Amino acid sequence: MDKNLLLGIWRYLLPVPPAIWRKQVGGSQDSGPNLVFMSADHHRVRDFVVVELQRAGQPLSPQLIARSLELPPERVQTILDELERHKTFLFRNLQGDVAWAYPVTVDVTPHQMTFSSGEQVYAA
Repeated sequence: MDKNLLLGIWRYLLPVPPAIWRKQVGGSQDSGPNLVFMSADHHRVRDFVVVELQRAGQPLSPQLIARSLELPPERVQTILDELERHKTFLFRNLQGDVAWAYPVTVDVTPHQMTFSSGEQVYAA
C-alpha cells in the first residue's frame, strides 16, 4: 500500500500531499513516532485487513489472516493485540474478528465509500 492520505469530501476521496499531512500530524519523513512499534509483519497484517475487509464485506478472523499471509496464528494474534492496544489501526468484535481497520469497516456507519472498482464499504 502506498503512503497517501485521502480526505473524504461528500462522495469523493481527494489525495492530500504528504508534505501537508506529515506537518499536521507531527510525523517525520520516516513515518513518525507512533509507528515505531510496528514491524514489517505488523504492516503486512494491517495492510491486508484494510484491503480484504472491503472485499470480504464481513469481519476477518485471525485464522483467515494467518493463512492468507502465511504467518503463524500465534504471531497474528500478537500483532492484532498490539495494533488494537495502540488504538490507531483496528478494532475486533466480540468474537475476536477484525471488524474495522481504519479507514474502513464492515459495521454499518453513516459514512459509505465507493471505490473506483465499484466496491462499497463503510468508513470508520
